[in-house]
Amino acid sequence: MTFRLFDAPEREASQFVGFAGNLIDRQSEHRSDDSASKALADPTARLMLVRDGRLFLKLADGAFDGYFSTDEIPAFSPVLDQAILLGFSEAGPVLAAPAGLDIEQLPETVKAIDYRSINMQGLIDPSAVGAMAQAAALLAWHSTHKFCGRCGHETEMRAGGYKRHCPNCNAEHFPRTDPVAIMLTVTPEKCLLGRSRHFAPGMYSALAGFIEPGETIEAAVRRETLEEAGIRLGRVVYHASQPWPFPYSLMIGCFGEALNEDIRIDAELEDCRWFSRDEVRDMLAGNHAGGVVVPPKSAIAHHLIRAWAES
Repeated sequence: MTFRLFDAPEREASQFVGFAGNLIDRQSEHRSDDSASKALADPTARLMLVRDGRLFLKLADGAFDGYFSTDEIPAFSPVLDQAILLGFSEAGPVLAAPAGLDIEQLPETVKAIDYRSINMQGLIDPSAVGAMAQAAALLAWHSTHKFCGRCGHETEMRAGGYKRHCPNCNAEHFPRTDPVAIMLTVTPEKCLLGRSRHFAPGMYSALAGFIEPGETIEAAVRRETLEEAGIRLGRVVYHASQPWPFPYSLMIGCFGEALNEDIRIDAELEDCRWFSRDEVRDMLAGNHAGGVVVPPKSAIAHHLIRAWAES
C-alpha cells in the first residue's frame, strides 16, 4: 500500500474554494488580553467593519476595498471595545469590529454588502474574502455568547477576541466552529444530487448535514445520505473543506460510494435524483437541456461535482 501523502498534489483542493484564501498570520500563540487595543494604536492598522451580516466596502479607483484605516473609521461609529485582532499581514495588524452607523446613513462611496454576494461576485480579492470569513464568524460568535453558559453572568472579551472570560465563576469560553459534512454520493457513472426548497431555480447540489457529537466524519456522511435519500454508503473519502461563515461552520467535503440506487426522499428535500456524468458535464458548462445547474464555483459543492465529473 502506498503512502498517499507523498502522492497528493502540492496545492490541496481546499485552496480553490470560496472563503479559503485567508493569508493573515494569526499569531495565536502571542495573543494577550490587550493585543487588540495595542493593534488599534498601530498607525498601520486596518479594520474590517461589519453590521447586520454585511461588510462595509469603500469604492476607490473603480474597485471595492474591504479595509479601513484607523483615520477613516470614526465616521462609521465602530464599537472598538468589541474589536477583534484577526492577525497580521505584511502591511500591519488587521482587525474587525462592529459598525455602529446605520447602513442607510452610509456615504455614496461606501456600500454594505452581504458576505455571500461578496464571495460569489468576487468584489474583493480572495485573501480579503478569507479574512472576511474569519471576521464574520468571530463577530457572530461573540454576539451570541455574551453570557456564561455555566453561571449566566455577563462575560468579557479576552485574548484579542479569541476568548470570553466569566469574572464570576472564572469559566473560559472559546470560539466554536460547527462541522458540516457535505457529500457527493457516486457510482462509477452516476452521482446523486438533491434540491432544497430555498435553492435558486434549477439548482441541484450535494447533500449536507451537521456532524453530531461522538460521530466521525465518515459516519456522518453515511447517516445523512441514508436519512435524506435512503442511499446506503460503503467507502467514504475526504476531498476538501471550506470555511462557511453562516454563522461559523466548516464544510467538510467527501465522496461516498453508493451501495444501492433506489432513492427515498426525506421531507427536507424538494427533489433528489441521479445524474449521469455527461449530464453533469452539461450542467457545469451551463448548457443542460433541462436547465439544471450546479452551485457556483465559490461553493465546495461545485468542486466536489467538478472533481467527479472530470475524473
